[in-house]
Amino acid sequence: MKSANDLIYGLEALRDRDDRGSLASLRRGLGQPPGTVMEVSRVVEHMLDDDDPPWTRDTMYVVAPLFALHRLPYQGKRDSNMGDHFRALVGESEEPPTNVERRFMALLSSEPDDLPDTLRQAVSLLKSKDVPVNWRKLFDDVQAWLREGATGEAARQEIRLRWSRQFWRLRLPEKKADVQQPQPQTQL
Repeated sequence: MKSANDLIYGLEALRDRDDRGSLASLRRGLGQPPGTVMEVSRVVEHMLDDDDPPWTRDTMYVVAPLFALHRLPYQGKRDSNMGDHFRALVGESEEPPTNVERRFMALLSSEPDDLPDTLRQAVSLLKSKDVPVNWRKLFDDVQAWLREGATGEAARQEIRLRWSRQFWRLRLPEKKADVQQPQPQTQL
């Protein structure tokens, strides 16, 4: 059984080798339900092991086409998520514009069946602004999002809250350390 790190490493290897044929095959699966585009299966099934669980397989079918669409290498924080990426679209201390906020809210409200298409739209927006994606974290989040039953619903809610926290919390500009605050004078 392969880890998310192993599978993303495999996608990065396709990018680094400039395997245009495989990347084009993967892009044909953009926004489609997992396993419905046979050209994607040709690439994805080669990367998976026989003992990979169904949710890992489904996640790979969702994430691999997105990776093929937006291959910009990610070099940020290990725990950055889609909320951080959408925040990067608008700047740390700015209120998000309505169009970005609307796209982010559509992503948050996605059900498992809608997720491939809303993620395609989200990643397309990030690509248009050259905002890299933390593929390992997205893989983990999508894998949890696609789980069924009460466990899946709880996972989706936790991910929605994490993404929301990172997107809507404003970050104040850092204060400069070299500026000293005046101290009050005391009389003796």
